[in-house]
Amino acid sequence: MIDFQLTEEQIALREKARKFAIEEILPVSQKYDKSGEFPRPVYEKAFKAGLMNLGIPKEYGGSGYGSLESVLVVEEIAAADPGIATSMYANDLGAEPIVLAGTDEQKRKFLTPLTKELKFIAFATSEPGMGSDVAGIQATSERKGDEYVLNGNKFWITNGDVASYYVIFARLKGTKRHEGLCAFVVPRESEGLSTGKPLEKLGHRASDTGAVILRNVHVPVENRLGDEGIGFLLAMGTFMHTRPAIGAFATGLARSAMEYAINYAKQREAFEHKISSFQAIQQMVADMYARVEAMRLLTWRAAWLIDKGDKDANTAASIAKLVGAEDAMKIATDALQVYGGRGYLENYRIAKLFRDAKLFQIYEGTSQVQRYVISRYLFKDYEPIMKGF
Repeated sequence: MIDFQLTEEQIALREKARKFAIEEILPVSQKYDKSGEFPRPVYEKAFKAGLMNLGIPKEYGGSGYGSLESVLVVEEIAAADPGIATSMYANDLGAEPIVLAGTDEQKRKFLTPLTKELKFIAFATSEPGMGSDVAGIQATSERKGDEYVLNGNKFWITNGDVASYYVIFARLKGTKRHEGLCAFVVPRESEGLSTGKPLEKLGHRASDTGAVILRNVHVPVENRLGDEGIGFLLAMGTFMHTRPAIGAFATGLARSAMEYAINYAKQREAFEHKISSFQAIQQMVADMYARVEAMRLLTWRAAWLIDKGDKDANTAASIAKLVGAEDAMKIATDALQVYGGRGYLENYRIAKLFRDAKLFQIYEGTSQVQRYVISRYLFKDYEPIMKGF
């Protein structure tokens, strides 16, 4: 039996997130986008409202929500401001490797503090010379007694300048590609760790993104997540759990872009008629709605498979991210087209959504990488029903 009905608890959580997005985020969205200031007051309120750290298990002080509940919240927050949503949800990305591979002691040490007061944890794989190619990490770790010494540079790190902890991926000296990658939880105050200035970006300007520099940073062995050499598999497992959220980000943005276009078309007149009466506009918004519905269903399915522990969840997660990212860019572009010249003005929200949409095709694995993941499944594991040529 297939049931698309949300539970009463899930509906209440979605409504709570929607109310917060409309009342607390939407009124300040343009302000933070223009200033680039980190919207800490918004996150303080979100933390108190219980809308952060959704995936931390209850035994460590978290809400213990599954992937499906997370994507419900993410869609609503992203519908108000994708940039604010990015830094808000990045805590779940940063915490996921600890949830997946941490010992009970590590979880109590690093996850529980995130639930006691507003703190940020950053996930750090990307580097100046690599992003989606996790096996290409150049940062090194060298064991010396009861410590590891880390050296290297991390780049594109969400919440890099505000985090209290970093999950750093680095390779053991002398190893190549997939072998020897390790993950470490590194406190911000560690000697030799520093951060760069927040980067100026095309979109998602309210989200803090920057560099993390490691110069002979000493990390105790007990801060290593899992065994030596599991870093690549841990990173891939983390992405499998978090990629549906990118589908939810994209769905929220696309939904808002569509709604703004509908509202504008109802008001705008051309040739003595509301443009909503033109078939060209009607077809555009109809396509937008069909795509939004498809994006949401693919995202929900991926989240549902993850919550079930299904082996097909990885491919489903890549599909949700790929379709979400590509369709969000298409919908934002078409919505701006409905506005015409006014859509090109920064005082209309659609211009911001257009800028924000592009990032979904890039971060947490580009659209091209998602296509590779999907094609690898098709050529290696997919069982065709029709045999022969």
